[in-house]
Amino acid sequence: MVKLETIYTENCLNTFRRTPDDFIDMTITSPPYDDLREYNGYHFPVEEIAAGLFAKTKPGGVVIWVVGDRTVNGDETLSSFKHAFAFKEAGFRVHDTMIYAKNNPIPSDCGKRYRQCFEYMFCFSKGAPKTFNPMTQAIKQEKAFKSFRITKVGRNDLAHDHIAPKERKVNNIFFYNVGTSSSRDKIAFQHPAIFPEQLVEDQIRTWTNEGDVVYDCFMGSGTTAKVASLLGRRWFGSEISAEYVKIAEQRIAAYLGGQAAA
Repeated sequence: MVKLETIYTENCLNTFRRTPDDFIDMTITSPPYDDLREYNGYHFPVEEIAAGLFAKTKPGGVVIWVVGDRTVNGDETLSSFKHAFAFKEAGFRVHDTMIYAKNNPIPSDCGKRYRQCFEYMFCFSKGAPKTFNPMTQAIKQEKAFKSFRITKVGRNDLAHDHIAPKERKVNNIFFYNVGTSSSRDKIAFQHPAIFPEQLVEDQIRTWTNEGDVVYDCFMGSGTTAKVASLLGRRWFGSEISAEYVKIAEQRIAAYLGGQAAA
């Protein structure tokens, strides 16, 4: 049985062996895809991980999988879509394909293509999501407007004015700062590629409620652990790199009052 509020220094496949089936409400993670990140030489079998996550996720639970593609000899790898098909093969639905857009991407020579500034943020669900707390935005309305109904003889004004909605769900493209403006925790930047804290907060708020269990199978610098703690969610994670576990351990100690590694 896994211990919550714990980071396991091991391959996530080993953590799955500790974890009961139908245990996790939400996984949010970003794998070290396409050698885009120096990740201490770790290679991951996405098909096995997808199958493991399906077994350990509760019915109605979700996996938020943030992934991009490398360009090799002018040709994009499409690893992001290979991952999506692996999760479908494991039994998940592709509930939504969101975009994580970077307000301040790292400058680079992109050759004969536009500057790369986004990653895919797939929402894989085990059946229909059981929780959805959507972010909304205000709708500006100049004035009330009349609605219409269709009858056999044509269109007629209704006797009353339609009350226009005051807010709507936000779009599925999310914009975040990256790099040193994405967290106040300086220690986090000893990891090569940290999650923007606001990204993790937005997704955890959307797909879980207080007390739910959140997992990160590539815990990295501990962003998921920190944000889940601050939002009143239970959490645990896996991280194969002992170096990164130490970073995460030190980072989240201030929010937990002690150590959080195993």
